[in-house]
Amino acid sequence: MDTNREGYIIDFISGLQVKESPEEIDAVQPFSKILVDDYGYPKSHIHTRPQYRVKARPSDKKKEYPVDIAVFTGDVHDEDSIYIIVECKKKNRRDGRSQLEDYLRFSKAYIGVWFNGNERIYLQKIEEDGKILFEEIPNIPLYGERLEDVGKFKRKDLRPAENLKPTFRTIRNYLAANAVGITRDEVFASQLINLIFCKIYDERFTKPDDTVKFRAGLKEKDEKISERIQKLFDRVKKQYSDVIEISDSIILDAKCIRYIVGELQLYSLKDSSRDAVGEAFEIFIGPSLKGAQGQFFTPRNVVNMVIRMIDPGVDEKILDPACGSGGFLVEALRYVWGKLEEMGAEYGWPDTEIEAEKQKVAIKNFRGIDKDSFLSKVAKAYLAILGDGRGGVHCENSLDSFDNWSPKTIEDIQPGTFDVIVTNPPFGKKLSIDTTEVLKLYDLGHKWSEQDGDFSKGELMDKQPPQLLFIERCFQMLRDGGRMGIVLLESIFGMPKYQYVVNYILSKAKILAVITLPEDLFQPHTHAKCCVLICQKYEKGESFESCSDYDIFMSDVKWCGHDSRGNVTYTINEKGEKIVLDEIPLVADKYIEMR
Repeated sequence: MDTNREGYIIDFISGLQVKESPEEIDAVQPFSKILVDDYGYPKSHIHTRPQYRVKARPSDKKKEYPVDIAVFTGDVHDEDSIYIIVECKKKNRRDGRSQLEDYLRFSKAYIGVWFNGNERIYLQKIEEDGKILFEEIPNIPLYGERLEDVGKFKRKDLRPAENLKPTFRTIRNYLAANAVGITRDEVFASQLINLIFCKIYDERFTKPDDTVKFRAGLKEKDEKISERIQKLFDRVKKQYSDVIEISDSIILDAKCIRYIVGELQLYSLKDSSRDAVGEAFEIFIGPSLKGAQGQFFTPRNVVNMVIRMIDPGVDEKILDPACGSGGFLVEALRYVWGKLEEMGAEYGWPDTEIEAEKQKVAIKNFRGIDKDSFLSKVAKAYLAILGDGRGGVHCENSLDSFDNWSPKTIEDIQPGTFDVIVTNPPFGKKLSIDTTEVLKLYDLGHKWSEQDGDFSKGELMDKQPPQLLFIERCFQMLRDGGRMGIVLLESIFGMPKYQYVVNYILSKAKILAVITLPEDLFQPHTHAKCCVLICQKYEKGESFESCSDYDIFMSDVKWCGHDSRGNVTYTINEKGEKIVLDEIPLVADKYIEMR
């Protein structure tokens, strides 16, 4: 958001300057964007500043209660046209609902939303026999929909989400307050992941004109919605029994299932610009648990940039040795499938043959490793549901001796055999490897000294950040001539103490590109400043001396699509259209153009 004077921001709807309060930053502005971006309401139908007012009581002559966001049926903003009231005060759930009911009671609006940045309530006002009643509903209608149409989605009606984090945040807080018998975030996360897999499965196996099963209708009973979702999960488990255990279950009560389904039902998670699984982990597991292990999930725009620059082919073997929940592998799979579809169209293959080739490639060429058993299981299931790349993900310590890996992993993942590596190894200030048995496996586990530009290896270090050891392990896994895209801390290329690391990289590969990324990229989880290195391992007989005269593509990205709070950033293009302020896709465009 643009700012003019200090302490003020530009209101998304009105364009006026408003005070930069937590309420504005965390609730009013994000929900205004959600109304426009996700629900499709025109800005001209929405009133934010100056605030629209309603009466405090029926007998009042003046309207004194200011409404944070008012949505009208058209461009005329009057009492007869008011449709939805959104209240964004920083209250608790009970007080927020009570105030929202007052606003609805004394206005002609019959739909209300309370949103404080962390929690959401959707209400319908019902007038019966002279009484006003309020009923919680699964969601509000999309623009042009009737209230009774809520939850009657056809597959083709689903919309990609630009920013799922506010939705996952509200789900997390709802579950923390309402879920019976569950208190730990890890359990909430696993439950949400199960529901996300139901949703992605439903999106994948529902025809465009058919009604989705992952839905919550206006008058549907909680138990009926829960029963439909449980049946959907049974189908997921049956089809992917080798990656989702039969003992896995959705243990949330029917009310919680209805809430989550209501929040997610309008989106297409499969087609969203953000990685739904990764973003769910970041909200639920968060830096308190996973941050200590350096597991910050790479935003999808960066993942896509890396994959487009690496340009994996349909016959190339691809590895992510720190795959987390599978973000890089999923996007690489989609990219390669795109090439297969183009090839199939060019040669006139029938759809069945294209699908068979896509499945064959997923099974044969995609491999991942993560030492976290839950994450590796999620990555395996994610790849399975998208397209049967399930067998290639293994739970191992990537940095350990190959001899300590399981026989199945050794058979599946062998050094020097991969054409492409795409990865974001773990990083963090307190993260280090201090096991002698591991450190001695690596040149970068030793101290290095320099004299007259020449580096020589010395004694073993006491400890070393895993990210540096991962650089060496990746080169061990690549074949000669193989390509790598890796997210690294920018300090590796800027601090003199890491000169030996840069020298090591130059001894192994040609640096093709270095892209520095904004500090906001991994915020609000970590302030680490990162970059992307694209390089190609030397062919046999090549060396730095024989390949030193070439151009390196360099780029300094200022905008990554979200701010330090994780909110989407926007700009206006030459046509006056609002677009996401994200320079990352432009980097890949420019690299491909100059290649």
